[in-house]
Amino acid sequence: MNEGRKLAGKIAIVFGGSRGIGAAAVRRLARDGANVALTYVSAPERAAETIAAIEADGQAGMAIRADSADPAAIEAAVAQTVDRFGKLDIAVVNAGILRLGDIATVSVDDLDTMLNINVRGVFLSIQAAAARLSDGGRIITIGSNTAVRSGHPGSSVYSMTKAAVAVMVKGIAVDLASRGITINNVQPGPTVTDMTAAHIDAIKPLIPLGRAGDPDEIAGLISYLASKESGYMTGSSLTIDGGMAL
Repeated sequence: MNEGRKLAGKIAIVFGGSRGIGAAAVRRLARDGANVALTYVSAPERAAETIAAIEADGQAGMAIRADSADPAAIEAAVAQTVDRFGKLDIAVVNAGILRLGDIATVSVDDLDTMLNINVRGVFLSIQAAAARLSDGGRIITIGSNTAVRSGHPGSSVYSMTKAAVAVMVKGIAVDLASRGITINNVQPGPTVTDMTAAHIDAIKPLIPLGRAGDPDEIAGLISYLASKESGYMTGSSLTIDGGMAL
């Protein structure tokens, strides 16, 4: 354990932590002193690399295969984390998918998949984590700046799912307030990840700062929300998007 770091002694789980913003969050939480479990579905090698990186930084970690659309897998992941580390202080809910399609072409399968993972899965992950979370703990969800605007054609369903998360967080904040647990929602704009690689260049002209975000920048905000410093903030959605949604 790294004494003197703001998250020293804390235990975190990052749902969807094998790559992109999730992996950056795992690394940042560990750098700030937390031991971290992550879940993954389809990238075991990336998950192993992320765990190796935080262990090299002096923290303990574990990778757990768990589909965020499967309630039993989500509960098992939380249970494994608590069994390994003895408690849970921080939960980051990053699992999500992006499938684009306009009103004429989006399929029922894509609609159901995005709702199941981006809304139902987020709720179930929060529910499972909250049941085992220490009083005074932290929950951080990863939404999107498209929750307040559709940045381009074909993003209406994705925007809808992320708007649902923003509203969900407000209600859950009230539910958990008596335990001193805070929950906040980070709404990144276009960020350089595997999920955005196919269309990131087309979006850059829409960003006032003229560039996409770096996952480490998003992770910095996540770490703040996971820390003691953010204790008076709950139910909020914080947009970090280079000015795109102004």
